[in-house]
Amino acid sequence: MTGTATVVGAGIGGLATAIGLRRAGWNVTVLERRTELERYGAAFGIHPTAQSALDRLGVGDALREHAVPYRDAHIRTPDGTSIARLPLDRIERKAGRPELLISRPYLLDALLAGLDAFGDVPVKLGERVTDLDAVAAGQDLVIGADGIRSAVRAARLGDRSGPREAGTVAWIGIADFESPVHGETWGSGRFFGLTPVEPGRTNWYATVPGATTAAELRGFFADWHDPIPRILDTTDPATWIRYEMRHLHPALPSFVATGARPAPVALVGDAAHAMTPNLGQGACTAILDADALTRALAAAPQGREGVAGALHAYDRERRRSAQRTAFASRTLHRFMSTERTRLRNAAVRLLPG
Repeated sequence: MTGTATVVGAGIGGLATAIGLRRAGWNVTVLERRTELERYGAAFGIHPTAQSALDRLGVGDALREHAVPYRDAHIRTPDGTSIARLPLDRIERKAGRPELLISRPYLLDALLAGLDAFGDVPVKLGERVTDLDAVAAGQDLVIGADGIRSAVRAARLGDRSGPREAGTVAWIGIADFESPVHGETWGSGRFFGLTPVEPGRTNWYATVPGATTAAELRGFFADWHDPIPRILDTTDPATWIRYEMRHLHPALPSFVATGARPAPVALVGDAAHAMTPNLGQGACTAILDADALTRALAAAPQGREGVAGALHAYDRERRRSAQRTAFASRTLHRFMSTERTRLRNAAVRLLPG
């Protein structure tokens, strides 16, 4: 079917949804509350399933132009001892392609280029939604892709579900040299991650219960294995990003509101299932949401009943899967952050190599 839709939010999920809708013949407008898109330099891991979804959206080649494969990574103790390998080789054998890592700005640019190719999809910046009824007037569908504090979700599904703190402070940054090792190092109540992101650079992230300054963060990891102290000592703290880790809780009973007036609503990405970053699946789940939603709409018959049927099909395909991923990520966060390191490390050593 075709129709007219407004996508609220111009992040990964919102832009991917807009592309999918436009490819299906919809008239689409994108509204973004920020005056410029978020381009901070975190690396996204893109699983082969999400790569296939981006291929269907027509932006897979642009993704691969700037992405790097992720093939060798370990879980280590603070002294550098490897206790397990991440299952990246099994992912590649099963899918026939490796996990990819890409900088957020490159992925955004790929999606924006895919949208710009149509030439008729406005992306309106500085548009904060305060009256969803006014936004929905004259539309066949509204997509809430506006993050963990989604105004669309609150307006149509209520405020029972909302941001909940995970109790941990996270820091992310990019170092201008290539780390000799990749993966994650797990200590007592804190951990540090290192991934490739592009030639000559390394993406890093760290979590601690309560570090509030760069000096405190450096102190927490000063005696950990190389290159962790070196990365923190030689990168400018002004380029680091600090945030309180949050997730959406409790889980939503539905990702859609088909009876909403004047137009039905569907949620994608963090608006539907914001999760802790421990599994590195936030971008992937948003892309898979966009793909599933727009495939269902493309196959639906015309009219409001067709939209409703497509939204229910999307909810059936994505809600339980995305919520399982979010739950697994929160569980892994607690496991990684425990202070009972001896039991945890013994359990990790039993994982298949």
